[in-house]
Amino acid sequence: MSKSNGSPSGNDKGDVASIVASNNDLPTTSVEQGETGSSIASKPSSSSAVQLKSEKTDLPQFERGIVDGLVSKFGNSIKIIYIKPLRIKIEVPPKDIVEVASHIRDESGFDHAESVSATDYPKTGDIEVIYHLGSYTRENLSSHILALSTRTDRDNARLPSLIKVFKSVEYHERESFEMVGVYFDNHPRNDRFLLPEDWADIPPLRKEFRIKGR
Repeated sequence: MSKSNGSPSGNDKGDVASIVASNNDLPTTSVEQGETGSSIASKPSSSSAVQLKSEKTDLPQFERGIVDGLVSKFGNSIKIIYIKPLRIKIEVPPKDIVEVASHIRDESGFDHAESVSATDYPKTGDIEVIYHLGSYTRENLSSHILALSTRTDRDNARLPSLIKVFKSVEYHERESFEMVGVYFDNHPRNDRFLLPEDWADIPPLRKEFRIKGR
């Protein structure tokens, strides 16, 4: 989990190329928060429109097929952050995350959440929560990670829990609640397990948190 900047709309169907082309705020690098790797989109200096950096066929074929399936099902609700070998990151609105996560589990083969991270972005006024999904049951996915991301208002940080989709998120979501202050609806235990029971300060991974005396 880390300290450290929104949401797509619409339900139009399309393929990877058209969805990428519609994401005008995609970064020129492969991911917004300093991750490295090849990008699928770049911004020309003379225009704000996103252009595909290369032809659709230049994207990793297997990973592109996974995203094609998601785009076919959910259209513009899926915001593609990056596609690269063994790694995919998508962002979805909070209202869609349970449905998308269930589809990823049942149809794409990612059967568990390996970890959950929450990052505070005070400049943009939101918190990003990322579920890192993997597979125990499909050998062809054994080295793949699908990062499923969503964002919430940091002043009212509340998201649907994925505990009914991936049981393994139980402690990770609790940690995000405790350390970053994201409340997960329908989670059975939004309570402390790392901090002292009498903790009365703000969540310690919020940007404004300061250790007293320093």
